[in-house]
Amino acid sequence: MHESCGIFGVFAPGLDIARLVFFALFALQHRGQECAGIAVTDGDDLEVRANPGLVSQVFDEDDLAALRGFAGIGHTCYSTNGSRQPATPQPIVERSGPWRLAVSHNGNITNSAALRHELEERGLTFHSDSDAEVIAKLIIVSRGATWQEKLSHAVKRLQGAYSMVLLTPEMLIAARDPMGVRPLCLGSLNGGWVVASESCALDHIGADYHRDILPGELLFLESNQSSLVQPRNGRRAFCVFEHIYFARPDSTIEGRLVYQARLAMGARLAQEHPVDADIIVGVPDSATAAAIGYAHAAGIPYREGLLKNRYVGRTFISPDQRLRDLRVQLKFNPLASLIKGKRLVVVDDSIVRGTTTPHVVSLLRQAGAREVHLRICAPPLRHPCPLGVDMASAWELIASRMSVPEIRDYVGADSLGYSSLDGLIESVGLPRDLLCLACFDGDYPLPVQIALSGLAAEN
Repeated sequence: MHESCGIFGVFAPGLDIARLVFFALFALQHRGQECAGIAVTDGDDLEVRANPGLVSQVFDEDDLAALRGFAGIGHTCYSTNGSRQPATPQPIVERSGPWRLAVSHNGNITNSAALRHELEERGLTFHSDSDAEVIAKLIIVSRGATWQEKLSHAVKRLQGAYSMVLLTPEMLIAARDPMGVRPLCLGSLNGGWVVASESCALDHIGADYHRDILPGELLFLESNQSSLVQPRNGRRAFCVFEHIYFARPDSTIEGRLVYQARLAMGARLAQEHPVDADIIVGVPDSATAAAIGYAHAAGIPYREGLLKNRYVGRTFISPDQRLRDLRVQLKFNPLASLIKGKRLVVVDDSIVRGTTTPHVVSLLRQAGAREVHLRICAPPLRHPCPLGVDMASAWELIASRMSVPEIRDYVGADSLGYSSLDGLIESVGLPRDLLCLACFDGDYPLPVQIALSGLAAEN
């Protein structure tokens, strides 16, 4: 399961902008590992470097030296929801007459196809299937004599999820959709401004965290800042998977430290699904904190029974068939001397398609585990997400076609316990009406329901 993007922006005259963006993207690399890009402005025009690969593969010292300016934006990404094509490197830069705009986007515009068709009817030509290109062109052609006017008109046309950083020759702009699906925060650095998907990126460059950007807010950052907030007619829909899986544990999201939320998830699982066991093991890395929380609440020792190779999936060299068959062994290695003959509670963040979990259970049994009891931080995933999370279609989600006992037998566990929805909400520590829980309960925000019908028809 992939989250689509990490985005970052900085307005800080006098600082090394490209290097700041580079290291901030490093901190956001977990949000996307297919492409990376940086755009900067010197006050006259925009300069961009964006290519497939990890941040460290895309940029070298010569690239950073060539990207000179007083403001910049960056992007690291996976391909967007439902796409079978490689991701389009961002930022996307558009130029039309006197207007210059670069866009880095995180989310999924559910009416993107309709907007693209409308813009093509007006004579505009597209060079990718990226939502970011649709957004950039829409803003450029929207009516208005200022960026504030153009943005305020354009965003009213966008449906779905978007957190964006935008760069003009004069300013940095941040925008978040009225539902607040994806995270975006504001900070400061040496008298300038920074915007990031997660607060961990601010920490890495020495910036101070100020606040989350509000749902529906358009924030214009120059030497001063100004803000426009769209009225919210619908509900909030912040993606709960940020706390379960996507965000780094050292980030503060919607006022809640992710690490603390994951500890609480594990503790709640211990209450809801207790079991006699010898040790608690977390599937690294996203479930480590939850496993520690489970161990503390259950009074059972926590051990690192699985070690993760963090470089699997970060190479352009494809494995041969024999190595594909051993894909879980490439990613995880069990500490056999610790788990042999033991009864294990194995804590994981979620089960999506059910393709990896059976291999993990088998790997632990091969290493000598006597019992394997799975405990899952997320409730059963039964509904697809059209808001920018590359999860799965409905028929691919194992919990949409199997009961919990059937899933337990399929993955080969001795027992299987999912978090309850109420338990998850309590652990995250945010109001229920702020969260999007549609992948669990099917209660989609209204614009999403329309998009979901379209996705079902396409599939």
